[in-house]
Amino acid sequence: MEDVLAKLQMAQADLEPQFKALRTIMSALKTAVPLASATPDALPMQKALVKLEAAAADVTSDALDTAVAAFAAATHTALDNLAYEFAKDLRAEFEKRGETVHGRPPTLFVNSLTLNIDIAARKGQWLYGKEPLTKLIPLSLAGILKAYDQQIKRIMNRTLNAVDFGQELQKAWEDCIDKRKSKPPGGRVNIVEVYGQLTLNRQSARFWNAPSRSTFKDYERDLFVRDLVLVRDQNAATFRLGVATKSQAEQASRSLWLPDNGADGQYYSDITFD
Repeated sequence: MEDVLAKLQMAQADLEPQFKALRTIMSALKTAVPLASATPDALPMQKALVKLEAAAADVTSDALDTAVAAFAAATHTALDNLAYEFAKDLRAEFEKRGETVHGRPPTLFVNSLTLNIDIAARKGQWLYGKEPLTKLIPLSLAGILKAYDQQIKRIMNRTLNAVDFGQELQKAWEDCIDKRKSKPPGGRVNIVEVYGQLTLNRQSARFWNAPSRSTFKDYERDLFVRDLVLVRDQNAATFRLGVATKSQAEQASRSLWLPDNGADGQYYSDITFD
């Protein structure tokens, strides 16, 4: 009987994972089936889809693969519809204020700010160009509008003395060149490097006497991008920006995106002064 016992235990060990996988997928299917038989409810469907896809990964079944794909397509459609409903309500709120919303979910544009919507997570994020202005915030009309007003005041209503900024920027560019053994070809210096040097140049004696987080004066990257745009739009630029290559554009450490309007803009990699 020892031989029989060994064979039975081997079969049990072989089938146990399959049994657990089938039990898990059946549980996931029992959750998904009622949702598929009712009016589409995007968020519960999204939660059910995550469990369904995870469970289906451990089960080999063509019928199951077809069912999961169909449920996934229905879920994505429901999420899209929910995003459009939220965007519709948001448009209406902005219209009351005399402002226009452009684009379509999940990306909307309002007065040079971009809103990325993640319906599944029930959160959104405001950006200026490619620069995040907020963390992911709960997707409520009041919360989204409040964050928008804060960033309009901080970013879009920002004022700048173009001459003073140009001089600061040139000094940072020169400092970067002075650190090199030889002047770079054409005087081109990476724009992100110059931004970092400009930030250092703005530090007070208090910081240099006792460097710490508390004595460091930050110059946020999004504000630097905005300042470059302000100088450009005022036709006050004394510098030239070099367009980034594809590989440079893919790295935040090697390029900056300067927005023009809405989704339009350009990646730049270097800066030059005459």
